[in-house]
Amino acid sequence: MLDVLRGSWALLLGMLLLMVGNGLQGTLIGVRGDIEGFSTLELSIIMSANFAGFLGGSRAAPIMIRRVGHIRVFAALGSLISAALILFPLMIDPVSWTLLRVIIGFCFSAVYVTAESWLNNATTNENRGKTLSVYMVVQLTGVVSAQGLLVLGDPSGFTLFIVLSILVSVSFTPILLSVTPTPVFETTRPMGLKDLIQVSPLGCMGMLVLGGVYSAMFGMSAVYATSIGLSLGQISIFVASFYVGGLLMQYPIGWISDRVDRRWLIMLVSAAGAVAAVLAVISGGIFALILAAAFVVGGMANPLYSLLLAYTNDFLDHDQMAAAGGGLIFINGVGAIFGPLVVGLLMDVTGPQGYFLFLVALMAGLAAYAAYRMTVRPAPATEDTGSYAPVLPSASPVAVEWAQEAFIEASIEDEAGKNDLAE
Repeated sequence: MLDVLRGSWALLLGMLLLMVGNGLQGTLIGVRGDIEGFSTLELSIIMSANFAGFLGGSRAAPIMIRRVGHIRVFAALGSLISAALILFPLMIDPVSWTLLRVIIGFCFSAVYVTAESWLNNATTNENRGKTLSVYMVVQLTGVVSAQGLLVLGDPSGFTLFIVLSILVSVSFTPILLSVTPTPVFETTRPMGLKDLIQVSPLGCMGMLVLGGVYSAMFGMSAVYATSIGLSLGQISIFVASFYVGGLLMQYPIGWISDRVDRRWLIMLVSAAGAVAAVLAVISGGIFALILAAAFVVGGMANPLYSLLLAYTNDFLDHDQMAAAGGGLIFINGVGAIFGPLVVGLLMDVTGPQGYFLFLVALMAGLAAYAAYRMTVRPAPATEDTGSYAPVLPSASPVAVEWAQEAFIEASIEDEAGKNDLAE
């Protein structure tokens, strides 16, 4: 791990600062929107716009990089993010904020594609898995630490938006000044959705559902927290708890997934998330119970992305995995766009508890579907499945292909080890 940090510290530092900026802006906009009197439905549209832009950016970034190169794309879109963040307190109306969130989502997605392709290029076959793990920890650390910044300024003023802009601007410095060479950019064309659904109905359905769950966590948690009257300090802890849970549970769930029928684990993890969300619904507003529920929901939902990716890979040849990853990203992105919209509608009808009712419905539904799939398809033998590779639901196509490469390399090593034992 020290070798990874020595070789890629500048890129990882830049990504850490970038994740701090991105993690804070989602929470801040939810709190500021409530202060400005935006309705829950208006805020849900604003939050959904980010994921629409993110999906568009992940598909447009490869085209832009091929035309003008990594450095120009990175610098141009980074500048646009900084400018857009400053405009939020100057253009206070739902339409303007929706457009700004589309721009920010688009730019962040393309920036991730650019930075992650640099980082992936700096890895070797020997340390690819370790680098991916370090990168995931850096991402989650950035998002969690960002929540602490919320209490350092007044959300109704300009200061926090200026801090956001500075963080994003500064994050580009270590990356652009890094001596890491600019990589040759290539991405695999996604597998057709019809073929992908035939290969893994559970993987596709799971990614669609998880898109809604993740966008609700990332986009609407602050809206829910403000609607039940939490203080700024409580809001920051509440939002952070989703990601702390995801960080702590990623590796235990990954370890188990390599040793059991992954459908059982998908079912149990989803069911645990649903039960935790039920706890929040019946908590009576007790902050400790809501916090515990958020920790468990985040701890179950974040590893589910890698778990579903690994499960789908179990039915693919090595040369199909990268293409399948691209298709799963698209499905997840579609679910993410509609997640905040449905949450907003539910909260308008049922009140704040609609937030956790939405999570209950999705995670319980995924658990039920995983149980159903176990009745219609035999599981592959555990010794024939590949290794779990950690990656977050916010991953760009580059990070997913990177995870797929790590998965393939681990699978090849396992196969070689089995052949040696057989001989």
